[in-house]
Amino acid sequence: MAEPFRIVHTVCSHDCPDSCAVLVTVNAEGRAVKIEGDPKQPVTLGFLCAKVAKYLDRVYSPERILHPLRRRAGLAKGPLERGREHEAFERVTWDEALDAIAKRLKAVSDTYGPESILPYSYAGTIGVLGYGSMDRRFFARLGASRLDRTICAEAGGQAWNLVYGRKFGTPTEDFRLAKLIVAWGANVHGNNVHLWPMIEQARRKGARLIVIDPYRTRTAALADWHIAIRPGTDAALALGMMHVIFREGLEDRAFIAERTHGAERLAARAQEYTPERVAAWTGLTAEEIESLAREYATTRPAVLRMNYGVQRSENGGTAARAIAMLPAVTGAWRHRGGGGQLSTSGAFAWNKQAVERPDLALASPLGRDARLVNMCRLGHALTQLGAREQGSEGTGIREQGTENSTSRMDSAEGPPVHALFVYNSNPGAVAPNQNAVRRGLARSDLFTVVHDLFFTDTTDYADFILPATTFLEHTEVQGAYGHYFVQLSKQAIEPPGEARSNVWLFGQLAQRMGFEEPCFRDTPEEIIRQALKIGADGRSKNAGMEHITMEELEERGHVPLAIHRDPEAHPFLPYTQGTLETPTGKIEFYSETLAAAGEDGLPAFHPPVESRWGEGAKRYPLELLGRKADNYLNSTFANLEGHRKMEARLRHRLEMHPADAEARAIADGDAVCVFNDRGSLELTALLNASLPAGVVAAKMDWAKLHPGGINMNVLTSERLTDIGAGATFYSTLVEVKKA
Repeated sequence: MAEPFRIVHTVCSHDCPDSCAVLVTVNAEGRAVKIEGDPKQPVTLGFLCAKVAKYLDRVYSPERILHPLRRRAGLAKGPLERGREHEAFERVTWDEALDAIAKRLKAVSDTYGPESILPYSYAGTIGVLGYGSMDRRFFARLGASRLDRTICAEAGGQAWNLVYGRKFGTPTEDFRLAKLIVAWGANVHGNNVHLWPMIEQARRKGARLIVIDPYRTRTAALADWHIAIRPGTDAALALGMMHVIFREGLEDRAFIAERTHGAERLAARAQEYTPERVAAWTGLTAEEIESLAREYATTRPAVLRMNYGVQRSENGGTAARAIAMLPAVTGAWRHRGGGGQLSTSGAFAWNKQAVERPDLALASPLGRDARLVNMCRLGHALTQLGAREQGSEGTGIREQGTENSTSRMDSAEGPPVHALFVYNSNPGAVAPNQNAVRRGLARSDLFTVVHDLFFTDTTDYADFILPATTFLEHTEVQGAYGHYFVQLSKQAIEPPGEARSNVWLFGQLAQRMGFEEPCFRDTPEEIIRQALKIGADGRSKNAGMEHITMEELEERGHVPLAIHRDPEAHPFLPYTQGTLETPTGKIEFYSETLAAAGEDGLPAFHPPVESRWGEGAKRYPLELLGRKADNYLNSTFANLEGHRKMEARLRHRLEMHPADAEARAIADGDAVCVFNDRGSLELTALLNASLPAGVVAAKMDWAKLHPGGINMNVLTSERLTDIGAGATFYSTLVEVKKA
């Protein structure tokens, strides 16, 4: 007789630092009936965020795509009315879909070269297998263009590594010991909610919370002090704080002498950033800057939680780098509960060579690594890449100011893109310069495949749509970028309909392409063992995971890394001992890597080109702050009615400072047009006096769920960050008028 219920340990694989351990209750019929946080996981603590607490609405949504679909012959690509998307597609079998896709990819490769095929994916799932395993093998063996996945975290990640060599951070559980928490561009309560109980524990013991953010987020509203900085001026504020700290002798000289490189040069640079000068940029007063610097430098332990929004401006890499230096200037790393956290992902030494197999590129028709195409410039890639080889100027408008010397640019050589394979992403909504992206997606000669759970902005342009799985429906292993636990996610239920995982999909496609390498037949369990590098003794051979066995993961579901096995007896204090993975082996205030590349080895603030200080401000004087919804993850969850209700108050709204609205004769509730040279968008004005003057804010949503069928990315550019070639969503100028 079947058990009436069973409980399965899974892991939320959505793009969030918390990577929660999730317990799924499954009934005798195999249906998930309850989902809850694992109380035994020290960060999850038995609760889930509002998004995932309602996850069964997503799993069992009647809108899920359950079978492979093919666009009906003769139908042009473009936006489709929600609820009627099926009319543009016909159901086919998996065999029909896979055979047709393989045949078309072969033809594109043979005709234009394999680099004319472009994969497009990001962190729709951050599990090791789902994010990048069989798919990477497939596209490397095919010889397809490589995607430079920089849209979210690359600028900040590279910036942090320039200072510290590797991404470690203060353990989340240790935030409860802090006396001062500075959340810099971090809406903890909205998108890092499992850090919040630790902050609350600290505050009950007298700690203060300071939030630095242009917008009054949920977290800012709960702070002891909200500092409403102007967008893109974070580097100036960090350097201004250093000016005060060095001027008043508040730095930790012993820590600096022992653990850092370039302090004298940094102190000299900081002398240039007087509080008065920084105040003119940031919109703060000189007194506020001095007060912030003194409180931060004299409170112990003090901890910084910086999030990735900081680095989504033109000088975002420098901003993240300057902020990252502050705990080293004050020696905050020496104190448990002090230091900082951007990401803990550097602690997870997965065996990526075995999982992703980049060596398969040598067996491709190219016999080498393919060109690199930056995902932030998808509009350019689909409308202009290779245009010179075609003898035309392309169909898009070239973005000015994209050629940053420290950025990894896409290759100027090679063929135009003739096939696009999208998974783990919805570029029709999230990619910048949306009008150029749409022009590219609408090309009749572009063959597009999308693997997803729902009809999205991107599936409207697909030739084939393939049904994907949720994290309840496949096996996975996962680390985190907000804690130090390796976690095993077991398959809890059978996929509905004919939904299939990334591993299955790309393994099947590889076999239909005639790829004979045995790795394309690896099972998820085999890839997990490869990721962990399980040896003959049954233990992992990855650095910091040597104590981990599959048996323990199966039994417990989550196992701490070696650095976090006994936090009470041996607390982890990052960067306080040993040689670091930087050129000097020390924390680098002066970057030898940047200096060797001919760049400035020290951080400096340069006002963004597209900001109130740029020439464009004469025509477009308002800075647009793209807001992330508290109840979506980028575009994920945005189509679910329960989540949309939680975002109803600010949906399709443009928040404006009353002074900016008055200057344009705009009243609260007026229909307004937000515009620049790239596009325009109609929203409803909502006056908000907590915004800095000169800044307007709007939340991103699915384009097809907006009455005009577009979203705020019609206004954003393909300009790249100073470090890491990331997206500059928060360096966007606009003007507003009554609609």
